[in-house]
Amino acid sequence: MLDKLKSIQDRYDELSQLMAQPEVATDPRRLQGVAKERAALEDVAMTYSRFKKISKDLAELEALLGNTPEAEMKTIVREEMAALQRQQDDILSRLKQSLLSEDPNDSKDVIVEIRAGTGGEEAGLFAADLFRMYTRYAQHKDWHIEVVDSNPSGPRGFKEIIFEVKGKGAFSRLKHEHGVHRVQRVPATEASGRLHTSAATVAVLPEIEDIELQINPDDIKMDFFHSSGAGGQNVNKVTTAVRLTHMPTGVVAVCQDERSQIKNRLKAMAVLRARLFDMKQREQSEDIESQRRKQVGSGDRSEKIRTYNFPQNRLTDHRINLTVHNLDKVLDGDIDPIIDALSSKQEQIEAILP
Repeated sequence: MLDKLKSIQDRYDELSQLMAQPEVATDPRRLQGVAKERAALEDVAMTYSRFKKISKDLAELEALLGNTPEAEMKTIVREEMAALQRQQDDILSRLKQSLLSEDPNDSKDVIVEIRAGTGGEEAGLFAADLFRMYTRYAQHKDWHIEVVDSNPSGPRGFKEIIFEVKGKGAFSRLKHEHGVHRVQRVPATEASGRLHTSAATVAVLPEIEDIELQINPDDIKMDFFHSSGAGGQNVNKVTTAVRLTHMPTGVVAVCQDERSQIKNRLKAMAVLRARLFDMKQREQSEDIESQRRKQVGSGDRSEKIRTYNFPQNRLTDHRINLTVHNLDKVLDGDIDPIIDALSSKQEQIEAILP
């Protein structure tokens, strides 16, 4: 493991030097690629540097302990060594987790798709609640959110909403949200106070660059139409909405959120690339996914992963049998404890997979 950590730090240092070279600094595309790879390695490289610094300090204290005759000084040195050893053990544990959960997509930005499922209007309201939850979470993380497309359901709900999340580690934190989210609550329109159950699906896709997935432009059918939704008179009068269809697979991506046809086309293309890449990855990793599915659940859209029970202020994640009683805080974006628990469980499973 230490050899792998050293290679990561060596690569991080190499990328840092590359960014300072004029031929890289003056090439925006190359600079962006180098910067993204460096950012993906930064946490592990910095943590490993801290690990090495503590190891050096421990060696110096051990030498001091052997050369110190005074009993009182020996006690002080031993206490300091014990404190440093605890820090080192904690850092080593975090480094192990980082290596176990290493995913080439973890540093990517994300495209999230939320769709109302069973439950009628209540499902649309719940989809809006989930969108608000992820928006608040992104704000806590200083991430940026851009809506790609939305299909409202009533004045406050969504049949569907698709949005981009841009920020460091977005995919690594949100990838476990993929699946069916179930809600149990009494709708405001329910006069008898009867508990209703409805659901929404969440899909989380890493945003893919052109260089990672080659798409033949001749395979894409492009349609333009009038946007429908908020945005003023411009929405209905100008044909700005874009629909892209990948003819070989039938995969479709739509964007009508921007007033510019060019911006809508770029966003729709980003969604199309992400969906095609997701399809390709699923085909290539079917065997591994079947093993994960048996042990912690696949996060498939047909599989209930989580229940939000409003009367009991309770959230239950069924994949790891985790229950918390602070649903109000969760819906306000406090989902890090749940994500941490899911990440830890996945690391345990990946450690025993071939």
